[in-house]
Amino acid sequence: MRERSIGDVKVGAIGLGAMPLSIEGRPDEARALATLHTALDSGVTLIDTADSYHWHADELGHNEFLIARALATRSDRDRVLIATKGGRGRPGDGSWTVTGAPRHLKSACEGSLRRLGVAAIDLYQLHKPDPQVPWAESVGALKELVDEGKIRMAGISNVTVHQIREAHGILGPALVSVQNRHSPAVRTSEDQLRLCTELGVAFLPWSPLGGVSRSSLDDASEQPAAGTAFHEVAAARGVSPQQVALAWLLARSPVVIPVPGATRPASIRDSALAADLVLTPAELARLATPLG
Repeated sequence: MRERSIGDVKVGAIGLGAMPLSIEGRPDEARALATLHTALDSGVTLIDTADSYHWHADELGHNEFLIARALATRSDRDRVLIATKGGRGRPGDGSWTVTGAPRHLKSACEGSLRRLGVAAIDLYQLHKPDPQVPWAESVGALKELVDEGKIRMAGISNVTVHQIREAHGILGPALVSVQNRHSPAVRTSEDQLRLCTELGVAFLPWSPLGGVSRSSLDDASEQPAAGTAFHEVAAARGVSPQQVALAWLLARSPVVIPVPGATRPASIRDSALAADLVLTPAELARLATPLG
């Protein structure tokens, strides 16, 4: 698999968003572990998780525990970058909370360290800005965690251009990633992507298959409207629309590393193939219009 950079670390150009393996509708543990192992076997070396990726209120860190179990038997563990997040919660009723207080973030980091079984977290990300906490205070907690050696690199998620600039001013080169929603259907982070390209900060699109995912191997029962450009390009190339969507994202900037989710081995195996799919200028022009 082609590689891209997060800070000074090289990772596969396609990562895995592990959230679907632990939230509502998750697969059984055997299939979840098989999906993680298939991702690694397919060249994926970035796995994205969070302490809040769980279903029920009493299973904080479900996804982190799952990833730790999957990696425990792997001889290639050292080449995998685990990116986790803190700052959100799940009460168990389907809702999500936001807590960006420095004390909470430091405590959450300690919990992630224990669950992942590591001395330092490769990439620790602030999951979402807390409107009740000054942004500089939340980001400052990440800076302290870096200085203490508990995290090697810092990232931020669901942020504006102004928040990226402020975080970069506080963290300097320790800020290595921004994770915002970006996909064929949702293109509201164009300005953030341009800034990340300018700064040399990795841009990790979450939900990167938006607009084409309903023809996915995860759920073939819900088909998208026929005739979209992504499906037409895919048909002409003899690949899946998901591969085309991920290849389109990779073509946007050399700092882009999509993190598609998956709940079965076939899905992540298919997504991983997008790392080596290079679209032509004519194909990219056809894909320039957002999906409706």
